[in-house]
Formats: sequence, structure tokens, C-alpha cells
Amino acid sequence: MKNISILLGVILLTIFFPCYAQTSTNSDIKLIKKRITLEFLDTKVKEASVEELMTTIKEDGSWPGINYIDVSRTGFRHETHLKNLLQMSCAYKKSNSKLKGDPNLKKTISSALDFWLKNDFICDNWWWNQIGTPNALTAVLFLMDKDLTKEQIEKTSAITARANMSASGARPSGDRIKIAGILAKNAIFNYNDTLFESTIKIIEGEIKFSSERGMQYDYSFHHRIDRVNNTLSYGFGYAEAFADWAEYVAGTQYAFSQSSIQQLVNYYLDGICKMMVYGKYQDTGATNRDITRKKSSVPAGVEIPKKLIAATDYRKSELEDIINIRLGKKEPSESFGVFFWHSEYYTHQRPNYFTSVRMYSTRNANMEEAYNKEGLTNHYRGDGTNYISITGAEYNNTAPVYDWRKIPGTTISQKPSMPSDKKIKKYGLSDFTGAVTDGKYGAVAFDFISPHDSVKVKKAWFFFDDEYVCLGAGITSPEKYPLVTTLNQCLLNGDVTIYSKGKKQVLDKGERICENTQWIYHNGVGYLSPKPITMNLSNKTSSGSWYKVNKQSKSSKQELNIDMFTLWIDHGTLVKDAQYQYIVMPATSIEKVESASKKPSVEILSNTTDIQSVTNHKLNISQVIFYKKGNLNLTDGIQIGMNDPGIIMIKTDGTNIKEIAVSDPSRKLEKLSFTINKKINGIGENYQIKWDNSKGISYITIDLPQTVYAGKSVRIIT
Repeated sequence: MKNISILLGVILLTIFFPCYAQTSTNSDIKLIKKRITLEFLDTKVKEASVEELMTTIKEDGSWPGINYIDVSRTGFRHETHLKNLLQMSCAYKKSNSKLKGDPNLKKTISSALDFWLKNDFICDNWWWNQIGTPNALTAVLFLMDKDLTKEQIEKTSAITARANMSASGARPSGDRIKIAGILAKNAIFNYNDTLFESTIKIIEGEIKFSSERGMQYDYSFHHRIDRVNNTLSYGFGYAEAFADWAEYVAGTQYAFSQSSIQQLVNYYLDGICKMMVYGKYQDTGATNRDITRKKSSVPAGVEIPKKLIAATDYRKSELEDIINIRLGKKEPSESFGVFFWHSEYYTHQRPNYFTSVRMYSTRNANMEEAYNKEGLTNHYRGDGTNYISITGAEYNNTAPVYDWRKIPGTTISQKPSMPSDKKIKKYGLSDFTGAVTDGKYGAVAFDFISPHDSVKVKKAWFFFDDEYVCLGAGITSPEKYPLVTTLNQCLLNGDVTIYSKGKKQVLDKGERICENTQWIYHNGVGYLSPKPITMNLSNKTSSGSWYKVNKQSKSSKQELNIDMFTLWIDHGTLVKDAQYQYIVMPATSIEKVESASKKPSVEILSNTTDIQSVTNHKLNISQVIFYKKGNLNLTDGIQIGMNDPGIIMIKTDGTNIKEIAVSDPSRKLEKLSFTINKKINGIGENYQIKWDNSKGISYITIDLPQTVYAGKSVRIIT
């Protein structure tokens, strides 16, 4: 099998690099090669670690401690060998390295490279064979270049040539542009102008909207046809690869068109950054199996926005803001409410907090599978998850100890064991999933039917400035296990203060049932109930290991102990037509929570299986979810009659209606018709208004977005 792989590599080398070792007169190719090499040289080098590698390498070019036998999907520790090669190559070439040009280091690099070339390790995971290994060895080619022998270059190029547009991983997805990028680099290395020109066109051509794999029309990203939100994983790598090439080819004959670069900038700012806390930290709600990988809590890097600025002036000030926020030079200032209708995911940010809601429907799957034995407990992480962030570190590395049946925002049956990790990915059982938003405020609806358990609930969220309201109606579960709705589960940080039975107190660590509770405060977040209820609260140490949730060979089996805060409502067993309602106040103080408890600015108008609605008196905003046609009396004497299921948001000046926004979560309607007992002026291309003076009613019909824009909100400014 290994000989076949080598033969294939040689054949590919012949096909893709016919100009190997030729000298190019193309100055642009030389400039691009220099830019790529300089970026590889920008890799941080620990000289002490490199010196240790030089002393510990074995005679055959391998290192002790690396399992070279296990090439399984959960193993392949060979990546350490590749990282060692890259570190040593950088140390050998960097101008400020004390090991620059060191003959012993060159000998070590040559020995390690020969060991790899002799064994040509093939992993059971195709990604390593077509992306991971070719990418690492391409870097070695660029860095070592003429310090390698002709035979080493030929054999290495045969392996890197497995990254080609005929490879299985080059299908339209987040990996296609990465494979094309490796191919383009090797074309540059071998001065193959023709191949580079054709490949760079492929790369630019990948910046496009798609209704299947790739960038969606709402600026989210789908890696697979299951329509799972992959924006911050595969979609991030997609943007990163394009930004790399936008900078590499800037100012050359191969430069990308401004329309392509601008679309990528839009995707980066309106997609990726809108799914990050302050555009700085990854939102836990947007993660998939990567939630079970140990990560540091450092902000996202500034490389992508810097590279985009190098390629264009388009939206430059916004890209600079992202850079400065990530570097700690500027405080976040943006307020938005964005619904990604293709991924059924809503994000809501104010300068001092970020929150999100993740859902799914008959159109989308809930979560990606546990590929490579990662994310083994992700079954419920799309069930209306509602993470809350002030610092961006609230859920950092909590996966080993997490209670995966108490996900923030979800309503889950507390069975004693999780389903099989082979049964994670499920499509939804309801099509009424969506949101209405004006770009700043929003209401989210989820007619939830669990594909895992016998649980049904109409879930809704109403987002404002200082607070948001969470409602659940028609909660049903015929199971004998307790059914709970979780308000939050995060790192325990400081005191937990509670107001119950007319008394305020700071709680000791432990787990307890809190009866007649009006509010609870922890780590800058207040949780209020419109009327006293019973809540369950845990603020104690939880135990677990990374290997429990991620069976990769590098996952630690060491038991960790982490202090966690968990707050939930227990609906009991054999539940029928129960409900919940609570208010979340992020980035607040105990004093503000106390004040809001006595005099709330929000009023819950309805919480039934037909209508869920909230009014914010301070903002003069009313939001209503109609699961079926019906009527509702708002404040200020406003009456709404909806002829079809849908969501509506109305803004007033206290007397007159100033703005209306609507959406169709089911994506079935061409028009949405409703009545309001107020005279509304205006007519436009996408709506019609008729005033009946005798009845004092406005009849309004709004044309709804169709095809790839179905589910998007429509606004009327009156």
C-alpha cells in the first residue's frame, strides 16, 4: 500500500509540477514566493526546544515518545514529528536565531525529513493525507529550499502533491480552498506559472454564496449538506485561507478582484465576527465538536483583518476596530441583534455583554457527528442553547466536567445516561424555527420537539438592551425522569447571592433547592422571575476528564476538579402543559437586579402554546410570536390580529406606531397579513396598507423574502 502511495505521489508530481527546477522570469511569482517564505519564517521558535530536539533525535531520524505505529483517526501523533520539522526549519533560517545556519541542525532536519520520506505515513483520516501533512511539508520546502537535496525535494513534493483538485477532500466545502492553497504554494515553489494561475482562479472562485456547502446567503457557513453551523470552525479556516492569498497576490497580476475581496470582508465582519463575543472570543454556542478540545482563553488573532486591510480599503475602519478590540486597545461599542436564518442561530450583543440562541428544524441538523471521537456528548447542544458572556471566558475549558443534560437555555429529560455517541446528529421535527430582528433587537421562536427524548415545548426569547426574557409554554414529557430547564451552567466566579422568602443572602458552596425565589445573582448576571418560583442551584466542584468527552489519543485522562455554577428549574416527571418564564440581566449589579425585581421594565403579555409576547415599556417595543393565527392586545391600546403564524415586532413613540418588523419562521408563506387598530401611513414595493376608517383598522400585507432569503425579517418604517 505504501509503494502505491509513493507511486501515486510521483505521478501527481509529474502532472502538477512539470516545470520543476526551472528558473522563472516571472517577477510576480518570485515576489509571492518571498511573501510566503517570510510568513513561514514568522513562526515563533523556542531555541531551547530546538536544541533539545537535536539531542534527542534517534539515529533513524525519529524521536522517542512519538507513537509512529498508530495511524488511526484518533491517533496519528505523527503531527508532533511534523511540528518538530517546522520548528527546526524556522530556527535554521530565521535571521535572529542563534541556530541560523547551524550545520548540526541542518543534519538533524535532514535526518528527520528522510525518516518521514522513507516511511511516508498515511493516516486513516484523509485530512492528514491531503491537508495536514502536505501543508506541513510545504512549509519545510519553502524554508529549507536549496538546503535540501534534489532527491529530498522530489520525494517531499510527491507527498505535497496529494493536495490537488482531484483529491476527495477538494469537494466544495471549507477544505477545498485549503487544498487549492497548498497546491498553489507548491506551484510557486516549483515556478510553475501555468498551474499557479489556474489554481489562484480556483481559490478566488470559492468566494461565493452557496445554498449547499460553503458561504450561505446570511454570511454563515455550512461545511456539509447537513446545514450545521460551521462558521467558526471550517468557515474560519475558509476565511483565513482566502485572506492569506489576498495578501500574497496583492499588487501583482494575480490580485483578486475587489468584488471577491469585498464579499470576503462582508463574510468576515457580518458572519464570523458577529458570532464572536465582541468580535474577540469564540461564542460557545457556535461551537460543535471543537468544544471538547482544550483551548486557551486568549482572544482571536489579528492576522486575518490585517491581511484583508493589506488587500483592500473596503470597511477598513471596522476591520481596524476588530484589531484594536482584540489587542485591548479599544473597548467594544457595537450593539446588534442578528439572525442567521440559514443556520437558525441568533446573536445579540451590547457593549458589555453577548448572548446567543442556537436552534434547528426540519431544514437543519442539530449538531455535527462525533467525527474522530470528538464531541461525544453534544446531543443536546442545539436544543435552544443560550450562552451568556460578559468576559468571553465564562465557559472556558469546562467540557471535562460539564453536565451535558443541563445546557444553558435548554429543556432536557434527566435520564441517567447519555445516548450513544453515534446518535448525536438529528434533524428537527418542527419547521417553526426563526426570529424577527431589526438589526438591534430581536425575538426568537423555537417550536421544539426533541428528536432524542419525548419532550415538547414552545421556547421563545425576547431581546432588549438591559435584559432579555425567556419563555416556555406547553412543556410536555411523558417520561418518568425529571424534566429541567437550565438557565445557565458556567464557571463559578465569586459569590452567589439569592433573594428568596423575602430575604437576601450569599450562599455557601453546595447544591440546594431554592423555594420562593425572586432573583439570583452570580458573576455579573441576574436571573429574575416575575413571580416567586422554586429553582435548583449548584455552586460546587465538578469532576471529569478530557478523555471523557474526546477519545483522541492526545486527550488527557487526568481527573480535573473545576468549580461550576448551575441554575435550573425542575418541572418534575410526567410533565404536561407546564411553563417557565424568567428574565436575564447580563452585565449588571445586585442593586439593578433588586430595582428591576420591584419595578420591571418588561411585561409578559402572553405565554401560551398559541401566543408568546413581551413588551418593553422603557423602549416602547412589543414582540409577539403567533404559532397560529390569532389576536392580542398590546399596551397603549394597540390590538394585533394575525392571519397566519409568524413573528412581529412593533415600535411606538408611546402613541403612534413608528416601525414594524415581521418574519415567517416556517418559511411557507409568500405574504404575511395582519391588522392593527391604528392608522398607518405609507406604501412601498414590498407591502400594502389599507385603512378602514369605519372600523378603525389598518389591513397590512407584507411580501416575504423567498428562496435563499426565506426566513429573513422585513421592516416597515412608518
